[in-house]
Amino acid sequence: MASQFTPTQLALAYKNSCMGELQALKPGNVHAFSDGHGMTIQDFIQSADVSAEPIAKASLSVGERVFYAVEATQKAVGQNTNLGMLLLCAPLLHAASNLQANQSLWGQLYQTLNQLSLDDAVWVAKAIVLANPGGLGASSQHDVHESPSVSLLEMMRSAQDKDRVSWQYSNCFQDIVDFGVNLYADALLKWENAAWATTALYLGFLTKHADTHVVRKHGEGVANILMQEAKEMQSNYWATHNPKLMQKQLLVWDASLKARKINPGTSADLTVATLLASELAFAI
Repeated sequence: MASQFTPTQLALAYKNSCMGELQALKPGNVHAFSDGHGMTIQDFIQSADVSAEPIAKASLSVGERVFYAVEATQKAVGQNTNLGMLLLCAPLLHAASNLQANQSLWGQLYQTLNQLSLDDAVWVAKAIVLANPGGLGASSQHDVHESPSVSLLEMMRSAQDKDRVSWQYSNCFQDIVDFGVNLYADALLKWENAAWATTALYLGFLTKHADTHVVRKHGEGVANILMQEAKEMQSNYWATHNPKLMQKQLLVWDASLKARKINPGTSADLTVATLLASELAFAI
């Protein structure tokens, strides 16, 4: 039986999610209002363009989707712009590509995660080394510089306490499925504007957990300060009838975070994956 989605549809859904995230004002991150951290919005647009086809390709495993998308990104922009979002989007796209009539996306996602293999781990370890993300060092357990000896799910479980992307694999994407999708729907209902709803979603992730990219780069103290600042911003944001009135305040905070070299990359990755999950679920 053929899937409900073609590779072309999945590639478009992925690109839409990447572009939707870039159009939103996300303090501390690269977005349409401001570049940052040595990266430009054009780097991210180009990354989305070149990674869309490989990550959505039919008949690839989850691990292969991640590796070939990272490889295409490295060839195009020469730096790590999207490893976290690729790790999150690949299982969602794989689940959608194998989705049959009358089957839920979340049920297929659960199946996808539980079928992850040693081969998937090998491909993802190669992708991580190729992307060379900030804060990647040697690990005492399942070091990506050595050939994996466990499934990708086991590899992710071993890292879930220090990495919120890995946590999603271990907990069936709960932050996205149970929290993110609902928050984004509420924000769309309130403001009827995808970009401002996406900003609300990003602020939601900033306040829910310490951003693990920030923890790796700056430590828990800085990550906790970021959470407190985000909570105040989120409170003001949801209180307004027009988020555009918050734009100046958000941009001032954006400049402050970038001056402190704070980049909440994990929260941005979760934002992209939630936009993708929302689009796929809505299309079924």
